[in-house]
Amino acid sequence: MSLTPSALKPSIYHEMFLRSSCFAASLSSAIVSPKGARSAFPAPPAFSPALVSSLSSRAAMAPLSTASTDKRAEQEQKNEQEVVPLQPQVSKRLEKFKTTIFTQMSNLALKHGAINLGQGFPNFDGPDFVKEAAIQAIREGKNQYARGYGIPDLNIAIAERFKKDTGIELDPEKEVTVTSGCTEAIAATILGLINPGDEVVVFAPFYDSYEATLSMAGAKIKSLTLRPPDFAVPLAELQAAVTSQTRAIFINTPHNPTGKMLTRAELEFIANLCTAHDVLAFTDEVYDKLAFEAEHISLASIPGMHERTVTMNSLGKTFSLTGWKIGWAIAPPHLTWGVRQAHAYLTFATSTPMQWAGSAALRAPESYYEELRRDYSTKKAILVQGLEDVGFVVYPSSGTYFVVVDHTPFGFGDDISFCEHLIKEVGVVAIPTSVFYLNPEEGKNLVRFTFCKDEGTLRAAVARMKEKLRRK
Repeated sequence: MSLTPSALKPSIYHEMFLRSSCFAASLSSAIVSPKGARSAFPAPPAFSPALVSSLSSRAAMAPLSTASTDKRAEQEQKNEQEVVPLQPQVSKRLEKFKTTIFTQMSNLALKHGAINLGQGFPNFDGPDFVKEAAIQAIREGKNQYARGYGIPDLNIAIAERFKKDTGIELDPEKEVTVTSGCTEAIAATILGLINPGDEVVVFAPFYDSYEATLSMAGAKIKSLTLRPPDFAVPLAELQAAVTSQTRAIFINTPHNPTGKMLTRAELEFIANLCTAHDVLAFTDEVYDKLAFEAEHISLASIPGMHERTVTMNSLGKTFSLTGWKIGWAIAPPHLTWGVRQAHAYLTFATSTPMQWAGSAALRAPESYYEELRRDYSTKKAILVQGLEDVGFVVYPSSGTYFVVVDHTPFGFGDDISFCEHLIKEVGVVAIPTSVFYLNPEEGKNLVRFTFCKDEGTLRAAVARMKEKLRRK
C-alpha cells in the first residue's frame, strides 16, 4: 500500500463522473442545443443521439441503481487514502540504542512530580562574572561564527589552565580544539582517530556516549568492569586485554558514575601498556575540579603520555553552566589533526559569545575552585548521610557529584524496577546504572544519585525516602 494518499483510480473516477446527473444533464443540453447557441461543453462529434439518450436515462436512474456502487467507490477511495504509519529508521550502528536513560528519567520526574537526583545538571545557576562576560560579548557584537577550533583567547586560557594543573606547556594554536561540550570532544576524538575494526578498551560502567560513538566509528569495544566497593582498575584483566589490535584505552577520571578517581599507580600501569603496545589514550576529565578525597592526576602528565593522549574537558560541570556546551580536546599536533577534521564536519564552530565567557571563567582565581569543592563537600555529606540513614549500601565517591549505591536491601530484582518504584511511589529520581554496561546484569544492583542540587532539594529528597521507602 502507498505511504501517501493516492488519486482515485481512473476507472472509478470515470464511472463516478459519468453517473453524475448534473454532468449528464449538462452534457445532454450541450449536445442538443440549437445550432449557433453557446454550449456549456463543446459537443464532440463522436457523441451520437443514442449515446446521449442512454446517458440521460442512466442519470435519471442514478438514485435507484448507483447508491451501492457509489458507496463502494467511496470505500475504495478511503482505502486508497489510508496512510501506513512510518516506522522509525536508524542505521545498524545505532539500532541498539534507545532514548537516553537521562531523558527517560527526567520525563518521568516531570510526570510524577519527583525530585530529580538523577540527571547531572545543577538546579542553581553559574557565577555572575561568567554570565556577565557572555552578555558583554553579545552586546559587543561577538555573535558570528567563531574560528573553527576556537577563538584565540579561549585557546590561550585553556592552555594556561592546563599548565597550572599539569605543568605541561601547550601550543594553544596547535594543541587545543574547542568543541560543543565534552560530548562533542569525545565524538570528534573517536571519529577522527578510530578506524572501523580498531579495538578500544573502556571501563564499565561508562558514560553512555562512549559506546554509541565507538559504534558509529565501527570500533570493536573491549569492556573491563570496575567493581564495588572501591571500583579499582582490574590490572591483570587490562594487561590481558591490550593486544597488537588495540588502538586506544579510554578512561574517565574522576569517574562517572562511581566517583572513582584513578590513582597514580593505576595511571602509570596504563601508561606503561600504552607505550609498550603503541596505544593511544583518551581521557575524559570533566570532573577534574570536583575532587574531594583524592588528588586528580591527568594521564597526560605521566612521563611519555602527552604525545599519545587526548585529554577532554568542559566548562559545564565546574561552572554550573551545563547548557552552554563549551568543551575542548587537548592533544599533540599529530593527534589534533584527526580531532579537528572530525570536529569541522560535526559542528564546525562553537557558540562565539560563550567562548568569550569561557575565557573569563578559566581565569578565575584559585579561591573559586576552593569554594566550589567546599560547597559540594557539604552537599555530598547531606546526601550520603541521608542515603545511609534510609538503608542503602553507599559506596565511596572521591570525585564528581555522583554517589553509587546498592539498592538490593529494598527487595527489587534490578535497578530499572527499583528506579521506577522510586519515582512513582516515593517521588525521587535516581539513574539505573545497568545502562552503562555492555552486560546490563553487571549493574543491576546499583543506582546513581547526584548531589548537584541545592541543600533544600537534597534534604527534601532524603525526607521522602525516609518516609516512603522501606527495606525488605
